[in-house]
Amino acid sequence: MENQVEEIKTPIRLEYRHTAGDATTRFLRAIKEGRILGQRCPKCRLVIVPARGACARCGVPTREEVELPDKGTVTTFCVVHLPIPGSEVKPPFVCATIQLDGADIGFFHLVSEIQPDQVRAGMRVQGVWKPREAWDYTLENIRYFKPTGEPDVELEDTRSTGHA
Repeated sequence: MENQVEEIKTPIRLEYRHTAGDATTRFLRAIKEGRILGQRCPKCRLVIVPARGACARCGVPTREEVELPDKGTVTTFCVVHLPIPGSEVKPPFVCATIQLDGADIGFFHLVSEIQPDQVRAGMRVQGVWKPREAWDYTLENIRYFKPTGEPDVELEDTRSTGHA
């Protein structure tokens, strides 16, 4: 392609201030300890991670906490070819929705240690954590997810029944 656009600079700057609620605070405290906490909806029984304090499906408060492993399944993904200014991650890289084992809703994270064209929905992955001394109150304590080598999961098996 001739004259391919590789970068666009804009003068836009957005700043956000976010105050974590009770559920997010407990989630962030746990992640700093190397644990992943979700919450189970008392009505539909969905397990939601990261914990949000309410069920997105039912709108009811969620208080029952569920500890989850750092292992799960890629349910969707995209390959990113544009660089992110200031990021250590160089394109192409993969962003994926990871549904942890025992959870009913996935969250977005990086997948690495595999060529982007080899990533697939249903692929089993496990978190690769930063060194413990670098842990903070952030999901970025998990640097990325890598393939486990386990057989792929049928995506039908990851769909929530609401009876977790």
